[in-house]
Amino acid sequence: MTVRPAAVTAAAGCAVTALLTAGVLLAPASPPEAPASSPNPVAPAGAQRQADDAPGGPLVIAHRGASAYAPENTLAAVDEARVMGFTWVENDVQRTRDGQLVVMHDESLARTTDVEQRFPGRSPWKVKDFTAAEIARLDAGSWFGSRWAGARVPTLAQYLDRVERNGQNLLLEIKKPELYPGIEGDTLRVLGERGWLDRHHVAERLVVQSFGADTVRAVHDRRPDVVTGFLGTPKVSELPAYARFTDQINPSHTTIDAAYVAAVHRLKGAHGWPLQVSTWTVNDAAAARRVAGYGVDAIITNKPDVVQEATG
Repeated sequence: MTVRPAAVTAAAGCAVTALLTAGVLLAPASPPEAPASSPNPVAPAGAQRQADDAPGGPLVIAHRGASAYAPENTLAAVDEARVMGFTWVENDVQRTRDGQLVVMHDESLARTTDVEQRFPGRSPWKVKDFTAAEIARLDAGSWFGSRWAGARVPTLAQYLDRVERNGQNLLLEIKKPELYPGIEGDTLRVLGERGWLDRHHVAERLVVQSFGADTVRAVHDRRPDVVTGFLGTPKVSELPAYARFTDQINPSHTTIDAAYVAAVHRLKGAHGWPLQVSTWTVNDAAAARRVAGYGVDAIITNKPDVVQEATG
């Protein structure tokens, strides 16, 4: 039985307008060298329960929170996903100049905060060039609408505490690892400090993913019990190398078909159960039905209600 990110059925009657947020696919040119995998042939204890959460279709993950309906990667977006009834949320983690981890998608703070107004002389306003205290002063909500004015960029610790309080689960992306040497260890440290590396969380509530194959492998090597995902679409011939250190192959929905998903499923991942596919970022009903027909295990979306309704 497999472990895969899950969402409960969306709350009835929740219908709102949405924004489209797209990702960028970064697949390596050649397969990574595969180290010896850690012996762990048994799926974690939560496998049966999670697999049963959405038996009618792929499981649904709220991308950067319910980011079509609240400012992405904020606590408000996490809360919005909870109100809509979704238990799995996805986020992005980067590191500040003084070594703190914050939840932010872009390398620059400019698109989703008022950093240009508050710090006009510090272009290009990269996350890594600001302290956590400086970032905590930024308005991360007004760009999305006046209702959200004053929303802040959360630290990873704050984000984890909110997800925990809401009874939600986390697909955590380590973003731009090439900019932050050692961020894998930093991320695991904060997860541990906030209680997210105990048996229950590791078995049922956490997946760590990245576009960086070396980063995914580093997380697996440090904590072989943690479920991991590689973001990208490796060639079918390269999949066995990835399967040595990851549990999921998580590609853009525009890069896959039914044959590719079947090829992934034929292989067993790092924990000894079939590799899974969580595809992103699917925001309309037609695309959701298409990838569901391919047999994907989960769909990552800004509009979880739309995808849930389309896929049953």
